[in-house]
Amino acid sequence: MELFEAIQNRYSYRGMFGQQPVPREHLRDILEAALAAPSGCNKQTTSLIAVDDPALVARLGEMLEKPNFASAPAAICVLTQPVIAYRDRTYYKQDYAAAIENALLAITALGYASCWVEGHITDEDHIGRKMADLLNVPQDVELVAYLPVGLPAGDGPRVAKKPFETRAWFNGYGNTVQ
Repeated sequence: MELFEAIQNRYSYRGMFGQQPVPREHLRDILEAALAAPSGCNKQTTSLIAVDDPALVARLGEMLEKPNFASAPAAICVLTQPVIAYRDRTYYKQDYAAAIENALLAITALGYASCWVEGHITDEDHIGRKMADLLNVPQDVELVAYLPVGLPAGDGPRVAKKPFETRAWFNGYGNTVQ
């Protein structure tokens, strides 16, 4: 799939997944795409775990209390470390956001579906830490997002995007595009 086609076709799939396995070479391609993302001051604060053991994927998905995510044949867990990059600034959130977007585009380009799951992970019930403990992630590394990966079992709803003209302009806010 061509890049701009993948960008336009990517959507957050929240349905059940088919049980066709995701080949390891595809998971590796997704990981490599994610790790190719830019990183603030080249601190490379993002790391990833691909999970393709069906029982382990199911346990992780069950922690989210979402049967649809537990049905995925594979998942990518996104890890980060909040380190100082420049003076007193950190860029770890931008780093993992860029990595996730690259991963989502790679997932789409390979014909799979996914959803960026973060709110359930980083909420006050500490599901991310529970998932991290299951995966033997060190205490100083935070699991911040979960991407189920697989072929969709059905068509997922796609939300309508606001019109281009209401969100993008040339040479100043609100300028009419001609």
